[in-house]
Amino acid sequence: MMQLDENQKKTVAGWIEEGLDLSAIQSRLESEMDIPMTYMDVRFLVGDLELVPKDEEEPEEEPEPEEKLAPADGPTPDNPFPAPEDPIGEVPLPTDDVAGGGEVSVTVSPVTQVGMMASGSVTFSDGVKCEWHVDQYGRPSLVPQQDGYRPPEDDMPKFGQKLQEEMRGGY
Repeated sequence: MMQLDENQKKTVAGWIEEGLDLSAIQSRLESEMDIPMTYMDVRFLVGDLELVPKDEEEPEEEPEPEEKLAPADGPTPDNPFPAPEDPIGEVPLPTDDVAGGGEVSVTVSPVTQVGMMASGSVTFSDGVKCEWHVDQYGRPSLVPQQDGYRPPEDDMPKFGQKLQEEMRGGY
């Protein structure tokens, strides 16, 4: 990665203050300063400058669609994987639905969405597939393809466990 001089660093800081996201900064570095950089190099540069671009800031008042789907005692946007009421410590939870339904399966996408640490999909025991992502703060979110869909309650701990297993194995 090419090192920027102090004036170039100030210019990049100004672009961030203007509200440019990492892609726009990447484009301007190449077009205005003739400095080609990968998206990841731009992320590292911004991190080294200890700046937070607009596309990585916490959204202030944008309600997430998950809010209307979450019951008070079940998954919420702040806690999409609530602990079971009777936790059983370090003993792994069963991953197969013994009642004859399907299994919870989790996949991690090889392509990470902008502003996310990881993303992928999950198929719940009822056969419904949802997307999931973990933001840069480590918070997981579930994005159902059908409005109003709620996964089976027993699947959520299994989903959380399988997601942790996939994240440990894949990273």
